[in-house]
Amino acid sequence: MKQVVLDASALMTYFQARRGKERVIELLDQAREGKHELLMPVVNWGEVFYSIWHAEGEATARRKLHEIAQLPITIVPVNDELTLRAATLKAKLRMPYLDSFVAALADSLGAPVATTDPDFHRLRGQIDLEWSI
Repeated sequence: MKQVVLDASALMTYFQARRGKERVIELLDQAREGKHELLMPVVNWGEVFYSIWHAEGEATARRKLHEIAQLPITIVPVNDELTLRAATLKAKLRMPYLDSFVAALADSLGAPVATTDPDFHRLRGQIDLEWSI
């Protein structure tokens, strides 16, 4: 089954009804239909939590965690190997550290990244990018 790695920006697009939300909904629907598996590193799941907390408060952030749990997204734990891959990408490409976890997971699986974050442009040609916008 095809795997797609979600960046925090994709979920934030979904929750905040930003441009590109329709594409995120399409990815979620396809995952529900078994057409692919959606994955997100746990550190990026945490990024969604703190971003919502900062913008809308703790109560809303906690409610969104419950919503995420209902979505067809597998939250992937971070281990030594993934952390080393992420740190290497951070060092070589100077990309934001949390984004490097998404890139590292996608690279390790040969999976595309679904994102709206322009920082991922640095990875063109290295990993497949599934832009949500």
